[in-house]
Amino acid sequence: MKDFPSTSPGDIQATWAKPADEVIRECNTDPEKGLSAKEVHQRRQQYGPNMLREHKKRSLWLILAEQFQSLIIGLLAAAAAVAFWFGEWIEGWAILVVIIINTLIGFFTELRAIRSMEALFKLGKMRTRVRREGRVEEIDATDLVPGDIVLVEAGDIITADLRITEASRLQADESALTGESLPVAKEKDPVDEDTVLAERRNMLYKGTAVTRGSGEGVVVATGTKTELGTISSLVEEAEEQQTPLEERLDKLGHRLIIVTLIIALFVVISGIVAGKELFLMIETGIALAVAAIPEGLPVVATIALAKGLRIMASRNALVNRLSSVETLGATGIICTDKTGTLTENRMTVTMAVLPGGPIELDADGEGNDLAVTEQNGLGTAGGTGEKPVLEPEPGLTRLLEIGALCNNASLDNRGAPRGDAGSGGGTGDPLEIALLTAGRKAGIEVSDLAERYPEVREEAFDPEVKMMATWNRVEDGESQYRVHVKGAPGAVMEVCDRILEQGSVKPLTPEKKEELKKVNRELAAQGLRMLALAYKGSDETEADPYEHLIYTGLVALLDPPRKDIAPAIERCRKAGIRVIMITGDQSETARYIAGAVGLLGGEEELPEVIHGNDLPSNEELESVPEEKRAVLETSIFARISPGQKLNLIELYQQEGHIVAMTGDGVNDAPALKKADIGIAMGQRGTQVAREAADMVLTDDSFSSIVAAIEQGRIIFGNIRRFIYYLMSCNVSEVLVVGIASLLGTPLPILPLQILFLNLVTDVFPALALGVGEAEDGVMERPPRPPEEPILDDTHWKGIFVYGLIITGSVLSVLYIALWVLELDNRAAVTLSFLTLALTQLWHVFNMRSSSSGILDNTIIRNGWVWGALLLCVLLLLLAVYIPPIAAVLQVQPPGIVGWGIVLGFSLIPLIAGQSWIWLKSKRTSQAAGLGAL
Repeated sequence: MKDFPSTSPGDIQATWAKPADEVIRECNTDPEKGLSAKEVHQRRQQYGPNMLREHKKRSLWLILAEQFQSLIIGLLAAAAAVAFWFGEWIEGWAILVVIIINTLIGFFTELRAIRSMEALFKLGKMRTRVRREGRVEEIDATDLVPGDIVLVEAGDIITADLRITEASRLQADESALTGESLPVAKEKDPVDEDTVLAERRNMLYKGTAVTRGSGEGVVVATGTKTELGTISSLVEEAEEQQTPLEERLDKLGHRLIIVTLIIALFVVISGIVAGKELFLMIETGIALAVAAIPEGLPVVATIALAKGLRIMASRNALVNRLSSVETLGATGIICTDKTGTLTENRMTVTMAVLPGGPIELDADGEGNDLAVTEQNGLGTAGGTGEKPVLEPEPGLTRLLEIGALCNNASLDNRGAPRGDAGSGGGTGDPLEIALLTAGRKAGIEVSDLAERYPEVREEAFDPEVKMMATWNRVEDGESQYRVHVKGAPGAVMEVCDRILEQGSVKPLTPEKKEELKKVNRELAAQGLRMLALAYKGSDETEADPYEHLIYTGLVALLDPPRKDIAPAIERCRKAGIRVIMITGDQSETARYIAGAVGLLGGEEELPEVIHGNDLPSNEELESVPEEKRAVLETSIFARISPGQKLNLIELYQQEGHIVAMTGDGVNDAPALKKADIGIAMGQRGTQVAREAADMVLTDDSFSSIVAAIEQGRIIFGNIRRFIYYLMSCNVSEVLVVGIASLLGTPLPILPLQILFLNLVTDVFPALALGVGEAEDGVMERPPRPPEEPILDDTHWKGIFVYGLIITGSVLSVLYIALWVLELDNRAAVTLSFLTLALTQLWHVFNMRSSSSGILDNTIIRNGWVWGALLLCVLLLLLAVYIPPIAAVLQVQPPGIVGWGIVLGFSLIPLIAGQSWIWLKSKRTSQAAGLGAL
């Protein structure tokens, strides 16, 4: 390879106006070998990584600094400043210690959550296939450099600007860049230099997607030098958009701040009017405001979300958007594909249907031979033939040869037995791997076949015609090339006018064609995937491949249902979630799989299937209510187009449902975007589908969707429970101080004591609730209405009822201490302080569900709760019995009588709460939400 030309590869102008060979020459690249490692390193140093902007890790110092950017810290700092102003040095320093402790808690918890998010982000890096040093390899898209030779096919996202050098039926969706809604056909010929971007047919641009065909291109721009990079550099980096959950929490926090500041101001003014010290009341007002605002709310919410995302990732579900976590819990309908989601995506050739009759095959197992048993009837899927093929029937040999040549997959380890075609025996589509495996077991090795019949052209699979074709050079004297075609049986049969029968070519009569179609329908009804194969001779490579073909036969492949699907669907049924199959497969196959996985709940009658041809548009359905109701009640849709998927999702959404949609192909991307939760397949899904989705399944399993929905419900329930607990505790603190100020009694709890409780009883028990396990029966309830707020009117009533009960207990203790036991103020306040602290700790057990038992519920089983309570009790004991701390908090040991009063009255809210839950469980047989709500 020569040195760089005077114009560097990344600086070549108007590449669309130059022939492809000239662009390659100017890029100093060999299209057959690509760049060398040395050249890649040199160009990476010159042009930098291929990214619009670098996603840098948030530094420790930045995370620490962000902890001080809150209203809570500002209020605490104001309280410290007031204390120092009035010469209260101990209280001032104590408040600073509280600030430090709160900051450290927020820092370490947020650090863990942020690092978890960054780890998940790394999992989503895009990959690109390039040719380097004569080998095709897959690399991170960020490692692309100008001059790289990139290979693309349908489903790929373009990761750099490419000048097309080879194209086969290539189309690209450039709507993200140009606004053009329809895919654009691509070719390699040059266009005029002044051609606008949207009409440059020989260019592929970063951020667009290949929707059809295949091709190659040379990288002419990377990173910020791409067209997308040029646009993005003109726009300032936008702030990260808040999720719906974050917006709800933010609104809740702002409302609490306003209400609390008003209450605090009222308490300060009333205290001053009552003759209390100015400093004491100002400090009390500030501390009260701090105590009433749930400053741990965003931290615990972040931890709950991050923990849920980690659990989902461990269960093979990677969530791309935090908002999806909340939406998952409200999902009411799952629209699922069939292949690979409900089935194992492990295709095996089980039967070849030749014109002379069906041959049952055994292409599974560990043997090297393809066992066959000829039968006069149709037989059943999964044959048990034992007779090895010694002299294969000529029609079967031709059938397997077509399947091997009209194929883009590859097998591993030539000569090795490959029984399980879909489980790692090769690379490519499992269906095509199964064809190669069947051929290998019949003694047909694709590499040998390709040497004898080299491929000269390929017509990529076209979803519209449902076929693909290859031209292979032959030496049989009849023609120069042989065209091999495989595709959907109906499509292939329509373009065949001859048939290979008993080794000779005969005309294909309409009667014979109808007979073949009937066989196809009967086999498809058994759940078999059917492919038709055909061929013809040709002396031209540019002729239409799909006419005047010779029909050779059908191949039946079995993709068995996943063993875990039936239990997962039953869990959905109990959870009030409808599962709807929307597939492009045939109606008979869809019906068979639906019955096998229990999609219809054990109904004996054959399920109703709506074919794509019989599905009216949404506008037509609106005018015919009966048809609309029939569509809404149907659970199986077959032969559905991408546009019809969109219509169905929109129809369900109009009925108020939250819809999850699975998909793996380019054509699924619009539906994935349209759905409330788009779920892409990680193993067989295209980059376009994964990019459009909110969640990616690493195992392509439907059970992982159900697990993710369950986790979404758990996360929302934990956040609601945490907020409910925290708000009832905070309201009790406000009421205790506010009512005492109005009555003119000594304050039951002093400012530093409020801050101490704010740190102890707010943070640790709330954190334990935020990371709790599944609530009892979480998947036995209907989905949560999407418009339901975090705290509704019932919740707020419960918060104030609990607040009043806790307040009553604390003020009762203060009354007994002052006027019954006639203790001094410090001793009395000690008792009320300890009562409030322990009451809030025991109150955590009131967060159980009304459907659970007193001693058997998710709170009792939560080890974090017991750890938090033990820690908090130890801190309270230290605060009372360690003299320096006791002096700061102005408390003293209460004695045996005092502890008896404290423990007795602190249990009153717990007993009241448990009684309330018990009464509620008696009134209703179904739990709906949190206990005591």
